[in-house]
Amino acid sequence: MNATAADSCAPAPAARYRGRFAPSPTGPLHFGSLVAALASYCDARAAGGQWLLRIEDVDEPRSRPGAETQILAGLERYGFEWDGPVYRQSERTRLYAEALAQLQGAASVYACGCTRRELESAPFGVGGERVYPGTCSAVPATQGRGGPHAWRVRVGDAVVTSHDRLQGAQQQDMARDVGDFVVKRADGLFAYQLAVVVDDAEQGITDVVRGADLLASTPRQLLLQRLLGLPTPAYLHVPVAINTTGEKLSKQTLAPPLPAAPLRALLAAWRFLDQLPLPDPHPSVAEFWTWARASWRASRLPPVVMLPAPGDMYAHCAPVHKPGVPT
Repeated sequence: MNATAADSCAPAPAARYRGRFAPSPTGPLHFGSLVAALASYCDARAAGGQWLLRIEDVDEPRSRPGAETQILAGLERYGFEWDGPVYRQSERTRLYAEALAQLQGAASVYACGCTRRELESAPFGVGGERVYPGTCSAVPATQGRGGPHAWRVRVGDAVVTSHDRLQGAQQQDMARDVGDFVVKRADGLFAYQLAVVVDDAEQGITDVVRGADLLASTPRQLLLQRLLGLPTPAYLHVPVAINTTGEKLSKQTLAPPLPAAPLRALLAAWRFLDQLPLPDPHPSVAEFWTWARASWRASRLPPVVMLPAPGDMYAHCAPVHKPGVPT
C-alpha cells in the first residue's frame, strides 16, 4: 500500500497477481458493472494473473432469485473467463463467524442494541452513512442485551492511511468520518465489510480493482485486516459511471441491463476507461479481447471518482460490425 507516485498504477508482479470480480446478485449486469469487470479482468490478464469470480450474496434480503444465473450468463456472453470455481459468500459464513470470534476474543468489537431510528440524528460521514456516536461502546460486556443486537468494531483513535494505485494518497480519521462500524447485523447476517476482508484473504487476492464508490469504505477493510492479522491487497479504484442526473449507475437508479450483443458495450466501456483505441474500429468480440488483454494500461485511467456514462450506450440500433463477422 506504500506505492510511490512512479509506480502507483503498476500491477503486482505477474507471478503473484490474483484479482477478482465480486458482483451482488441483486439484478442483471449494467454498464457500471461492465466497467468494473473489464478493468479488473484486464488488469489481471495484463499482469499474467488469475481472475476469480465471487458472488457477494451475504445480504440475503437484497438477493433476487435468478440474478446469479443472469450474471454468470452475461459474463460468459461478453467473453469473460474466470479461473476456478465461482465463490459464494452464502457458503462461507463459517469463516466469517470465526473472524468475528477472533475480534470478540481480542475485545475489538462490542454488542450494540441501537435501532436505526435511534441513530437518525447522527451526522453523515464521508461514505454517506451515519457516523455512530458510540452509544453502546461503554456498556460492560457482561451486561445482557434485551432483544437483537449488532456487533461493532471499536475504531478508537485510528487514522488509516493508504495509497490507491489510481486515486493516490488516502487518509481517513475513523472516529470522525465513520465511527464504530457494524461487522454483524442485528438480523444475524454478517456485514459486507467483514465478509469481503475474510474472502480476499482466504482466496489469496493480491489486487483489488473496483469502482471508486467503494473508496470511502476501504479504510474499514484495512483496519479489519490489521485487527485480524490478514494481508492487505493493493487497491485500484476506477471511476464509476453516472447518469444524466449525477447518480451512480446501479439497480437502485434503474440502470438498464447490458444489451444482448456485447460489442458496442465493450467498446464503450473501453473508451470510458480511456484505453488505447483499437486499430480496427469495427472488430469482432474476439479481436476486441485480444487487443484488450495486450493493450491494457492502468496508467491511462482517468484519476477521478466518477464520469458520465456514454449517452448512446443503449441506443436501439445494432452494433456496427464487419460484414460476416458475428458480434
